[in-house]
Amino acid sequence: MQDFPLPPSWVREALIDGGVIPAHPLALDRARRFDERRQRGLTRYYHACGAIGVAVGVHTTQFEIRDPQIGLYGPVLRAAAETVIECDEAADRRTVLIAGIAGETTHAVAEARLARSLGYHAGLLSLGAMRAATLESTLAHVRAVAGEIPIVGFYLQPAVGGMHLPYEFWRRLCELENLVAIKIAPFNRYQTLDVAAAVADAGRAGDVALYTGNDDAIVADLVTPLDVAASPERLRIVGGLLGQWACWTERAVALHRECRAATAAGSIPADLLERGAQLTRLNAAVFDVENSYRGSIAGVNEVLRRAGLLETSLCLDPHADLSPGQAAAIDAAARRFPWLTDDEFVRANSARWVDA
Repeated sequence: MQDFPLPPSWVREALIDGGVIPAHPLALDRARRFDERRQRGLTRYYHACGAIGVAVGVHTTQFEIRDPQIGLYGPVLRAAAETVIECDEAADRRTVLIAGIAGETTHAVAEARLARSLGYHAGLLSLGAMRAATLESTLAHVRAVAGEIPIVGFYLQPAVGGMHLPYEFWRRLCELENLVAIKIAPFNRYQTLDVAAAVADAGRAGDVALYTGNDDAIVADLVTPLDVAASPERLRIVGGLLGQWACWTERAVALHRECRAATAAGSIPADLLERGAQLTRLNAAVFDVENSYRGSIAGVNEVLRRAGLLETSLCLDPHADLSPGQAAAIDAAARRFPWLTDDEFVRANSARWVDA
């Protein structure tokens, strides 16, 4: 019988309690080389904002870091882990470290081993490499990775490399004792509810945390009770693990706090729902929806560049740079909804975070 590693109890408790987990970008200079100084500055920014964790080596970090000719997967994970430990020690906090895990089974297992050796508490498992696999093969792949590190399940939308995963997959995934959370990011309400129903039907509502990755429905996900089954506990999405929350993060933490207060009070103000729609409009510009998300990573980078955290918005893949007109669209959206941005907060502190 396979022995699955379990996370420290505080990690599961923190995830169940909920919060903001930014999907960590990759800092590059103008020559598209890794900028470790600004990379660590980004991590300090997320910590200062009150994020409960960071997810590193994920889509927003750019999957190309795994290319052997680029070789940045290990250095990027190590920089984030070391910086989080330093910040935690200074602030007497504990931050959840989540590593993106991708590739075919042998590669994914190696990434999981490396992440765990660097102090990561869980692996966010991308299944893009399993698109042609059967359900049984996909589950075997997950179990192999779970043998190395606790798992955060990941429902990624097909537009950026994901695939359809049926209810049965999620129901059986819940049989893994070291499944600690699921990031639900299909950008699809039916599929979002499939995941919630599987967790409830498996009796895991109390110990598998649900996080939204639906950047187009952040507030709606956070304030909507998911009465999908006869669960003894009312199932809710308790936080977000989001590319959108990799920028304007101080405002994201405040928004999450407001959503939590509203759900606790049992009354959702209309203006909170309105701001949710505004955030979706803002996300459309940042994520380059008009161009089928081609500039989604560069859009996040551009916001961080303007605030002084990054030198450039460039990506490792030149085809993933800002789309024509995207910078202007970000300008217009930020001017229209300034209460959703934290640019002044970042400008006042960015030098301290980058040069620490």
